[in-house]
Amino acid sequence: MLQFTQQEMMVIRNKMTKSILSRLIKDNQVVLSKYTLIPPDNRATWNLYYFCPEHGVRLDWQWDKPTQHCCPVDGEEFRGEPYDGAWWRGLNGLNAKACYELGLLWQLTQQPQYLEKVKQILLGYARYYPDYEPHGGIPYNGPGKANAQTLCEANCHLDFALGYDFIRNDLTTDEREYIECRLLCEGADFLMQHRSEQLHNHEMKISATIGVIGLIVEQSRYIEFAVNSKYGLKYQLSEGVNAEGMWFEGSIHYHYYALQALLAFEKVAHQTSYSLRYEPNYYKMIAFPLQLMSATGDFPRLNDCIAGQEKLTHSHLFEFAYRQFNTPILASALATIYKGRARDNVDALLYGVAHLVYEEPLICQSIHSPVSGLTIMHHAELNNMLLLKHAPYGGEHDHYDRLGLIICRNGIEILPDLGTTGYGAEIHYGYYKNTATHNTLAVNQKNQPPTNPKCLDYQKTPIFTFIDTLVDWAEPIHELDSHTIVQWDDEAYDGVTYRRSILWLGDIAIEINQVTNPQHNQLDLTWHFRGDLQHNDELISIDNPLSGPLQRMTNCRQHRLTGLQHYQFSIDGQPDFNCYLYSPYISEVLTGLAPDNPATQDLAYLLLRSQQPDFKAVAIHDLTLTGNLVLESIRWEQNDLLIEYIKNHIRYKIHLDFSGEKTEVKIVF
Repeated sequence: MLQFTQQEMMVIRNKMTKSILSRLIKDNQVVLSKYTLIPPDNRATWNLYYFCPEHGVRLDWQWDKPTQHCCPVDGEEFRGEPYDGAWWRGLNGLNAKACYELGLLWQLTQQPQYLEKVKQILLGYARYYPDYEPHGGIPYNGPGKANAQTLCEANCHLDFALGYDFIRNDLTTDEREYIECRLLCEGADFLMQHRSEQLHNHEMKISATIGVIGLIVEQSRYIEFAVNSKYGLKYQLSEGVNAEGMWFEGSIHYHYYALQALLAFEKVAHQTSYSLRYEPNYYKMIAFPLQLMSATGDFPRLNDCIAGQEKLTHSHLFEFAYRQFNTPILASALATIYKGRARDNVDALLYGVAHLVYEEPLICQSIHSPVSGLTIMHHAELNNMLLLKHAPYGGEHDHYDRLGLIICRNGIEILPDLGTTGYGAEIHYGYYKNTATHNTLAVNQKNQPPTNPKCLDYQKTPIFTFIDTLVDWAEPIHELDSHTIVQWDDEAYDGVTYRRSILWLGDIAIEINQVTNPQHNQLDLTWHFRGDLQHNDELISIDNPLSGPLQRMTNCRQHRLTGLQHYQFSIDGQPDFNCYLYSPYISEVLTGLAPDNPATQDLAYLLLRSQQPDFKAVAIHDLTLTGNLVLESIRWEQNDLLIEYIKNHIRYKIHLDFSGEKTEVKIVF
C-alpha cells in the first residue's frame, strides 16, 4: 500500500472511533446491501444533467429507480434523457466512492465483506472498461468512456486507484494484472489522450489522477506526464495561480476544486521525489481565499458556484495542509469547519495532527487584492460588507459581471451574487451566468465581453474607504490560455466604458456610476435585492419589455426617474432596507421579480435605464438598521459630485472631485 505505511495504518486503526466507522458503513450501505451493478456499456452521461429544469435543484437519486427522477421541491417526475444517462453517471460515482471508502474499511477492520465488494467493483469495471465507447458533447469538455466527460472519468479513476491501493496486497497476481491493465492503465492512457492543452481545473484533476495511477502501478511515464509536462501539475500551479495566490478562474469553489486535485496527488506523492509541497504557489493557493470570507460566514458565490459550494467544509484539504504547514490561518480554517461540531471524521483520522493549536474561526475582513481584482470593505462592529469584483477575465467558469457588487447588512446578503446551478439545467446558461442577472451594467441586455478592469485608485482612511474602477471594452485583452465559448456581444459594448466608484462609510455605501455610450445603446444599471419592494405610487404596471435572461421577470412596473428617488425593501429577519437612486438625466426605472438561487423564490430587481451618450447615476445604500439616514441633496456639477445628508442629527457634506488623475474625497461633518 502506497498511501500509508503499515506503521501509519496501525496508528490510524488505534485512533479510529465508532462514529467514523458507523458513518463509513452507513454512507456505503446502498452499495453494500445491493448486488454490484455496473453499466455494461457507455450509457452514463453527465451528473450535472440531474437537476430540475424549473427549480434548479438536484433531483432525488435512488438506486432502484434508474428511470424515475423526482424533484425534491414539488415531486415532479422526469423520465428519459438526459436524466437516465445522468442517473448512470451517479451510479458510477457511487461505485467509485465505495471503492475508496470500502477499501479503507477493509484496512481499518479487516472484515472480508469490504474486501470482497471492492474486488467486485474493480473487476467488474475492468471487465467492461476497454470496450466502453468514447462519448461526450458536454460544453468545454473532452469525452469520457465510462462517463461523458474527461473530468468525470478522472474523478472515478482516482477513487478506483485509491481503492485498489488499499486492497492490492490481498489480490492474486492475476487479479492485480487484470485490474491494472484493463482499468487503471487503460484509464490513464485515455486521460492522457484527452487532457486538453489549457489552464483549467479539469486538467489539474486529470493530471492528478494520471499521476496517482502512475505512482500506484509504478509507471514513471504516467507520473512524468502528470507532473512535468506542459499543462501538467507544475505548469498549472505556476501559470494558473496569480502572485497573490488566487486561481485564475476566479471562482472560490473552483479554486479549491483545483487545489483538491493537487492535494489528492500530494497525499500519495508527499514522501516521494515528485512532491509539490515546495512549489512557490503551493501554500499561497491553499491560504489566499481564506481572506475572502463574506459577512455571512461563507465564501461569496463568485462566478460558477452551485448553491452550497460556498460553504467552508473542506476538511479533506485543511487537515492535510495543516499537517504540512501548521500555520495560524490554516488552524483558523479548521476552527471554522469544526465550529459547532466535533472533529471526528475520516480526514482528521487519516491526515490530521493529534492536537490542533486553537485559533479563532475565520471572519470577514477588509481586503484589497488588486491582482485578483477583489476588494472587500467591511465594518466589523456592524458586520456590514461590500464586495466589488474588478477581476481579470477567468474563462469558462467566470460570469460576465465586471464591476459587480455584493452587499451585506448585519451579516445578511441584501444584494447577493447568485452563483449558479447544475450546468445541465437551462437556467444556468439561460439565467444565472449572464450580465443581466448581476449587480452591474448590462448593455442591450447582452453579456459583457471579456475584459480586464483597471483599479484607478484605492484610498483607505479611518473615516472612509474609496475605490475607483474602470472597464474600457475598447482595450485589448490578454488572450487567456484556456478554452472558451463566445457567449457575449462585442457589438453592444463597442466604445462603451464603465467607471464605478465606491465610497464606503461603514453604515452607508455610495456607488457612483459613469458610462460613456457613443452608440446610444440601452444601458441598464441593475441591482437585485433579497427582499420585497414596498408599494410606490409612481410605479405603473407594464408588460415585461425585456429580452434575454430577464424575459422571465414578472410583476413588472415602471416609472420615470427625475432626480432623486427612494426605494424601500422589506427584508426577512431585519428592518426595512433603503436605497436611493439619483441621476442628473431623465431616465426610466424598471422593477420586477425574477428567480433567486435556488429558484424556489424570487428577488426584487431594480433597473435604471438610459440611452444617454454620457450617463451618470448614483446609488446610496443605507446599511443602518435604524433607517435614520435623511438625504438632503445630491447633485453633479461638471466633474464634482456633492452629497448632503443627516444621520443621528449630524449633517454630513461629501464632495468628490473626479477632474484629476485621482479622485479627491472630502467629508465634512
